[in-house]
Amino acid sequence: MNTPAKPQAEGRDAYKAFREITTRWMDNDVYGHVNNVVYYSWFDTAVNATLIEKGVLDIHGGSTIGLVIETQCNYFAPLAFPQTIDAGIRVAKLGTSSVRYEVGLFAQDEPLCAAKGHFVHVYVDRETRRPVPLPPALKAYLETLT
Repeated sequence: MNTPAKPQAEGRDAYKAFREITTRWMDNDVYGHVNNVVYYSWFDTAVNATLIEKGVLDIHGGSTIGLVIETQCNYFAPLAFPQTIDAGIRVAKLGTSSVRYEVGLFAQDEPLCAAKGHFVHVYVDRETRRPVPLPPALKAYLETLT
């Protein structure tokens, strides 16, 4: 039986775009580091803020929205408040209506990610919640992240 390779931390060069995220006091848990659920929030923040800033996602008035159908994260080193985090973003798979985003979370000035993970968005019609093809402008931008 083949066992999958153990996940490894990656360098910054594995990612196409970066977004800075500032930790908050409330991100730390009783163990003195950022709680695992916060990492998923950072994934969402990094990707969606980037798409909004690039003008390819309108969360308030757009007819197409992305729904998360899968998430996963591997942890390699702790992060804690107060730190600034650099979230590296890339697109691993671009489908007709779905996208697999991969995100690496780096402590500022660190060469290897402290955590990396992915989530899959299926883009749907805002009203019907049925999958729709990626809007052309969104698809064009996502192609630059592959």
